[in-house]
Amino acid sequence: MSTAIENETLLGLADMLKVAPESFSEEINLIAATNGRYIKDLKINLSNGLAYSNLSKKESYLLALSVAVNEKSNSLKATFLPLAKAEGATDEEIAETYACVSLLNANNVFYRFRHFTKKEYYETTPAGIKMTVMMNPVMGKEFFELMSLAVSALNGCELCVNSHEASLVGLGTTQARIYDAVRLTAIVRSFAVIS
Repeated sequence: MSTAIENETLLGLADMLKVAPESFSEEINLIAATNGRYIKDLKINLSNGLAYSNLSKKESYLLALSVAVNEKSNSLKATFLPLAKAEGATDEEIAETYACVSLLNANNVFYRFRHFTKKEYYETTPAGIKMTVMMNPVMGKEFFELMSLAVSALNGCELCVNSHEASLVGLGTTQARIYDAVRLTAIVRSFAVIS
């Protein structure tokens, strides 16, 4: 792939995310300079993922923001926060996104530990982790559960993934919506790794 096409792809990616091209990481620039095909794939994957029909734009950007927060990617937080706000995300919804990621990080560690050890004491002793933010979320119970599932999938907690997926199905969420949320989460994480 020629440098001109690579630059076009990077410029297209920057335009899609509404960021300055020079804000891209060294890793992204190196990949573009040596293997531009992957940058093209990444741009297509992000473009497709952020437009899945089972998620609104605001939901897509809030999910992407949750990945950025979970992966501690300041550059992606700076990318997806204004995009979410431009789609109508309120300060309360953004704060709740941060709270959801924080809470799920505690839950994912704790419940993975329980799942891995499979010992009766750990299984039967109350967790003692307060989760009131889950009871009446500003962004709605269904979307909060969807974000919880996405973060749990990122953090590899089988017990939490199954629990949130079952809750979503019980709330009437389609498998297609769940699938799109997890696919988008995976794609944004792939971007976070090199951002």
